Amino acid sequence: MSGSFPWLSLIVLAPLAAAVLLLFIPGASRATVRVVTVASTVVSLVGSLVVAQGYDLAAGGVQFREHLDLVPALGIAYDLGVDGWGVSLLLLTSIIIFAGSFATWTLLDRDKDFYVLLLTLVAGVFGVFVSLDLIVFFLFYEIAVLPMYLLIAIWGSTKEVPVNGPFAFAFRRLDVGGREYAAMKLTLMLLLGSAFILLGIFAMYRAGGGTSFNMESLAAVRFPEELQLWVFPGLWLGFGTLAGVFPFHTWSPDGHASAPTAVSMLHAGVLMKLGAFGVMRVGMVLLPHGAEVWAPVVGFVAVINVVYGALGAASQSDLKYIVAYSSVSHMGVVMLGAATLSPEGWNGAVYQMFAHGLMTGLLFALVGLIYGKAHDREIFRMGGFAKVMPGIAVSFTIAGLSSLGMPGFAGFVAEFLVFLGAWSSGHVVWAVAGIVGAWITAVYVLRAVRAIFWGEGPPERFHDLTDAQGVEWVALVVLGVCIVLFGVWPRLILDHVDVGTTQHLGTLLGAG
Repeated sequence: MSGSFPWLSLIVLAPLAAAVLLLFIPGASRATVRVVTVASTVVSLVGSLVVAQGYDLAAGGVQFREHLDLVPALGIAYDLGVDGWGVSLLLLTSIIIFAGSFATWTLLDRDKDFYVLLLTLVAGVFGVFVSLDLIVFFLFYEIAVLPMYLLIAIWGSTKEVPVNGPFAFAFRRLDVGGREYAAMKLTLMLLLGSAFILLGIFAMYRAGGGTSFNMESLAAVRFPEELQLWVFPGLWLGFGTLAGVFPFHTWSPDGHASAPTAVSMLHAGVLMKLGAFGVMRVGMVLLPHGAEVWAPVVGFVAVINVVYGALGAASQSDLKYIVAYSSVSHMGVVMLGAATLSPEGWNGAVYQMFAHGLMTGLLFALVGLIYGKAHDREIFRMGGFAKVMPGIAVSFTIAGLSSLGMPGFAGFVAEFLVFLGAWSSGHVVWAVAGIVGAWITAVYVLRAVRAIFWGEGPPERFHDLTDAQGVEWVALVVLGVCIVLFGVWPRLILDHVDVGTTQHLGTLLGAG
């Protein structure tokens, strides 16, 4: 059903066109700004649904192709197409940005500028998932990353961090915990990762004959094993920095915690997936020998991510930092599945991207609501909120149960496949470590739910709390329903993921 209509360009360019249109709308026309923003997200959502419905599972491969030569002499082209993996991540992004556009509905501080940057960012995310040319892929990748600096530095929040000890002077000079610190740290670390990615792209281009940056063409090239052995770790670390790979994850908790609600939703729900997608789609598929040799290292580091991230979340009392560290742990599950180089593991890794995007998007939307009403994020200073905000309590419980891997929710499907892939491929220790991480996740999730919603209270200063109201329900209902729907009926998206896995794993094993 790909036909001739440029559905992928529509999905990518709708938010970008809306961002340009917003520049000509007076900032005082807040209702118009919001309507234009939401309308563009609806266009992308409808386009993603059309692509998901129209993708031919029997044919597989790359579909909905679009091609326009940009620099023919260098083999650079606006070459778009979507495979089974791309379909699932396009749908995830469109759901998150649609819900996120309502999560900041009450923003009053330079709201037009905020939405311009937010829509520009999401256009870059869409572009990464559908680009087949590595240069265009990289340009969209940078478009997705760079607006984060301004979004956090201008609209973010600041957390007081104790400055005692031998590094107190450095903490004060760097303003550790401040939004500017978080924004700069994120930007510098991700730009360093981008340098490794660009070097890897140029190395593959040159070794492939210097005629094309097209991923399909490069996938057919049998790169020298020596080149793969040094290019793959560069791509893994480059993309892995955005995916929160240990020890380059340190930008993530600060960035998540400082970002405004909609940005946190996109940041953890989608942006980190660009890194994992890049490791698998570019690093592992194009460099199969390097992936095979380095897989034990990737898996070992992923295990550290899973357990360390879970322990980090369990040690926090700030609700936003709990969710932030949990993202480090859950992205470790993604990389663990990728490192298995097995069908179950790869299906689980991509499905974990999808499931984690939904649940972390919902959790950050809820954190924003709770903070906006209670003006507090310390879980042990809250209590009894279920009595006055039952809808928020139910939504938080749904997201939490998915996070800890409860059957019937999307998170369980993903983790089950990853752990099964690790076990069936002979990496029993990885599977056991992943299960331990899931157990720790249950501890901190249930602790937070009990402290906030079922503990004693509410304290006197929370006597005027209210449940979600008006447009605040949109993100809760949309994301909550999706978490349950894709938990009880995973084939809605898992069939697409499996088609992509079959194609790419076949390419990897065939080259190996």
